[in-house]
Amino acid sequence: MNGTPEAPEQIIYIVDDDEALRDSLVWLLESNRYRVAQFASAEAFLEAYHADMAGCIVLDVRMPGMSGLELYECLRERHATLPVVFITGHGDVPMAVSVLKKGAVDFIEKPFSDRDMLKLIEQCLATERESRSRVRQDAVVARRLDLLTQREMEVLELIIAGRLNKQIADDLGISIKTVEVHRARVMEKMEANSLAELVQSVMTCEAARGRFVD
Repeated sequence: MNGTPEAPEQIIYIVDDDEALRDSLVWLLESNRYRVAQFASAEAFLEAYHADMAGCIVLDVRMPGMSGLELYECLRERHATLPVVFITGHGDVPMAVSVLKKGAVDFIEKPFSDRDMLKLIEQCLATERESRSRVRQDAVVARRLDLLTQREMEVLELIIAGRLNKQIADDLGISIKTVEVHRARVMEKMEANSLAELVQSVMTCEAARGRFVD
């Protein structure tokens, strides 16, 4: 047994005031073995929303009260990571295109085919799985970085900068042997099997990006 947390179950959240459309989508998705939750308004979804949700959102652009676009902006402010597919009418396409530029996965225009909707859903779920895995790995790397001493961090910064052992020794005013010891400890604490793996893991870690990337 290891300490890796079990991945949360992905759920497709349908947010649309059209009951008939919601029922149709629920039938389509559940018949394809997806887990679905439905909401009749943006406000209802926002009340239920929490940061640990996994899956994606199928969101109508126009709804009474808070619109789908307004809900999307609220979720962005909360740094939500759930991919969003917008359902649009013909006149809403320009608005849908604008949200694509803000990070929405795609939009689908009414009337849409079951095949097109299922294709978008699978794309969203794959995107979300990849994003969650990346965030989880970044957190692991960040925890390992916290284990480094100040000197080990200095050595790591110079390794990331592409400095050789002799150059690191000159930069820090220490012996090459001491650099080699620190370097070995960095590799061990970061659980890296190679220099390439070490550099890649640190450079892709969002928690460390501010330290190592201009």
